[in-house]
Amino acid sequence: MTLSHPHITVACVIEHDDRFLLVEEIDKTTGQVVFNQPAGHVDENESLFEAALRETREETAWTVQLKAVLSVALYQAPFNGHHYLRTTFLARALKFDTEATLDPDITRTHWLDYESILSISGKLRSPLVLASIEQHRRGEHYPLDLIYHA
Repeated sequence: MTLSHPHITVACVIEHDDRFLLVEEIDKTTGQVVFNQPAGHVDENESLFEAALRETREETAWTVQLKAVLSVALYQAPFNGHHYLRTTFLARALKFDTEATLDPDITRTHWLDYESILSISGKLRSPLVLASIEQHRRGEHYPLDLIYHA
């Protein structure tokens, strides 16, 4: 595997009442409907924490509190060959902004139970979506201070 300049991304697993918050979007590469956690790229001069909070708010209208680190994963997307270094957080939903406008790439948001997510597993943006939910379900969480920001 040749690795050059991976895209630095973040995602949040948000669970409430045994349901997980997922976003529905159109994959720009394939044109297919896909499901993902709230996720996106880290902007210049932005911490991983700030990026996770911003992306979640922009894609779902939810303000969340980061609770733990779930994983750090290096993933190569099969459709474009790009590498993504994704840090996934566990977060708790705090407040929904009824007046927010979602990121234009997001068509809808869904609170889905685990079985429903399994039933759409072929439509998940990447295997990282289900893997991070399963890590959470197994209780594999790490403290936020695992990440050091200088």
